[in-house]
Amino acid sequence: MSAVNDAVTAANVTPGADTMPAVFVGHGSPMNTLEQNRYTQAWNEFGRSVPRPRAILAISAHWYINATAVTAMAQPRTIHDFFGFPDELFAVRYPAPGDPGLAAEVAELAKPTWVGQDTDSWGLDHGTWSVLAHMFPNADIPVVQLSIDANKSFDEHVQLGAALAPLRERGVLIVGSGNVVHNLQRIQWSNPEGGFDWALEFDEAAREIMTERPGDIASLAGHRHFHLAVPSPDHFLPLLYLAGLAVAAERPAELLIGGYAMGSLSMTSYQLAGL
Repeated sequence: MSAVNDAVTAANVTPGADTMPAVFVGHGSPMNTLEQNRYTQAWNEFGRSVPRPRAILAISAHWYINATAVTAMAQPRTIHDFFGFPDELFAVRYPAPGDPGLAAEVAELAKPTWVGQDTDSWGLDHGTWSVLAHMFPNADIPVVQLSIDANKSFDEHVQLGAALAPLRERGVLIVGSGNVVHNLQRIQWSNPEGGFDWALEFDEAAREIMTERPGDIASLAGHRHFHLAVPSPDHFLPLLYLAGLAVAAERPAELLIGGYAMGSLSMTSYQLAGL
């Protein structure tokens, strides 16, 4: 925890009246883009409840690479990073502008971590646009994506989340998008709204930490069901950025909405209130 505390000190966070909220969303299937359900309704209500952001920084499970980078193009493309879904989903476009200035701010705040400025290879993947299509359907707020560096430890991701905290005071809404529990090999199609016992147990453990002591989030790696719930860390890691922001704010996160899908997915989302 000392390294996390060092990152908080370096961020020099002083919450004020204009501090933007932050959120982690359990995004589930890309089909949520087209559907109206209690999760997409919660995302929409969150978007309508927050002050209009200057820009959005999105941390999506689907940009999981061996480096830390940000999209720095003026007009990021909509990426359809999936297969086997209806043509209607592939037709979706989320034409939000980019924000190279925000990309540069992220790089400055992340130092000494080097942050690559991606001007042509990525864009907005479905972990971002499937959620923002409900939060901000007009796609008129600039969006920058931050990659998830597969080489970093859990503690390092929490530290980076804390280091980004000053963006909240600059009108930036930070949106993490993944799933606390995400095991596609254990999907149970006949159980659309249920969760296996091990999934519920792990999700509840995460909820206790996020709502009481978010700085301990990396300790979930020692949970007895961790490898079932998190067979690959990509969808879990965006949660750690909200945990880091919560540590920086010296307040826990709050549950936005909870629930499960197909046995082995958690749809749980958390928010960090603005001040």
